[in-house]
Amino acid sequence: MEYKTKGMPFRRLGPSGLRVPLFSLGGWLTIGKTVVGDPVKDIIKTAFETGINMIDTAEAYADGKSEEEIGRVIKELGIRRTDLVITTKIFWGVRHESPNDTGLSRKHIIEGTKECLSRLQMDYVDVIFAHRPDSTVPMEEVVRAFNYVVEQGWAFYWATSEWSAREIEEAHHVASKFGLIGPIAEQCEHNMFHRERPEKEYKPIYEKYGTGTTVFSALAGGLLTGKYNDGIPEGSRYATHSFLKNTVKKLQQPEGKEKIRKVRELTELAKGLPYFTLFSPSDLIVVGAELNATPGALAIAWVAKNPNTSTVILGASTPQQVLDNLRALELLPKLTPAIRKT
Repeated sequence: MEYKTKGMPFRRLGPSGLRVPLFSLGGWLTIGKTVVGDPVKDIIKTAFETGINMIDTAEAYADGKSEEEIGRVIKELGIRRTDLVITTKIFWGVRHESPNDTGLSRKHIIEGTKECLSRLQMDYVDVIFAHRPDSTVPMEEVVRAFNYVVEQGWAFYWATSEWSAREIEEAHHVASKFGLIGPIAEQCEHNMFHRERPEKEYKPIYEKYGTGTTVFSALAGGLLTGKYNDGIPEGSRYATHSFLKNTVKKLQQPEGKEKIRKVRELTELAKGLPYFTLFSPSDLIVVGAELNATPGALAIAWVAKNPNTSTVILGASTPQQVLDNLRALELLPKLTPAIRKT
């Protein structure tokens, strides 16, 4: 298969020279878990044919089966490795009998990386992420281990995921002090309901190091699609994943009901219906836009519009979901400051 951008915008991943598509495909909760076999091939093929050439996974996703499925499908589709940006993450491992099978010790980072590559059937990944911080391991050991992985050619870059700004700062200090390679990106949750960390806490990190984000959960676990406005549909993520039970319970509480109310308003705004918004105590403004979109596409475009976003990772259980999410591309030029402020 020959890669064609199909109009997909590309951005640099943080301060690096690596160009990544504005929208990428993720394997969390789907590939290797709820989606296996030929359906995985259909999803990846659709994504590739629409300009998505970046796939994100992790050693812990479906206990390594996500990496196995992705590697298998890429081989079967005959996609050139150089046409792809593949990222994976290290922390939880796939076995939990030994205390060295998890975390960010030098041992697990190096051995875990080798196992990731074996499951992916690849010689290297483009970016390897520290899936979580590890307070039990000295930061110098963590940075040196990822520096070693990069120098061995097993990854071109390393990055962090769900680290605090302080921890990212410390990693950069260690890298600078010892002449090592620092992290280039942070994989974080960012959506209309989760803004404090990506928009405020990381602000000095963006300014000082040029860090870019690879955003997950832009749809707040599916809440921003509007599918939960009238209850929990059978077969939906909230219905099929047991670890989300607490999230479902919270939707019945005042805070959860308020979120549903906001999603309903977002749905109206996405349709392009007149929407009243209070910008200041004295200004009540009617916002109307010919968006003609779904609330999900609008929520994804809203995150993508952020200049610190390098790529938005899209989850998909079917090829159609890939296409539906990519409608966000059509909305980017329509997201005026007034609409974004709404």
